[in-house]
Amino acid sequence: MDQHQYIIDMIKNDDWMMEILRAVKTLALPDWWICAGFVRSKVWDTLHDFQERTRIADIDVVYFYPEDLKKESERKYEEMLLELIPDLPWSVKNEARMHLVNDDFEPYTSTVDAISKFPETVTALGVKLNEQDEVILAAPCGIEDVLSMEVRPTDSYRSTDDRRKKYAERVKKKNWEAVWYKVRVVE
Repeated sequence: MDQHQYIIDMIKNDDWMMEILRAVKTLALPDWWICAGFVRSKVWDTLHDFQERTRIADIDVVYFYPEDLKKESERKYEEMLLELIPDLPWSVKNEARMHLVNDDFEPYTSTVDAISKFPETVTALGVKLNEQDEVILAAPCGIEDVLSMEVRPTDSYRSTDDRRKKYAERVKKKNWEAVWYKVRVVE
């Protein structure tokens, strides 16, 4: 089976994830994706044969809209999502402004461009629904690492000493190996 399709099928067959994707789609955000742990945790839970879903810290919804860089707009979308599905840890970010938060980055050109610059290749993943409600997977750094459960920095986080240090601190703090015993930190 095609590995991209394998991940898509995992998500497509998960009613909880599909409900979340449908809810986010109703906002009609430009260039939207749900990314990072939402996808990675599903893959790792499946590969570990976990019967229960691992709790995720937040559901990262990202979009790209340079015409409105107000943080308040992101909060408004979080509130709208809370109305649709309460009690979920929604986190909505406009990637058109996130280079200002990650101050050593150039402005991103799209949401997928921003995802490609996440710290780890295993979190540089996004999913969304297209117009036909089919699951679409974005993996600008590939899917090999998430499937082999090997954590390594993206090219962006290999590029400077400061970013390598931030990557190392983040991986240590996340301590994914304590939850998913097959996971290995490679660098």
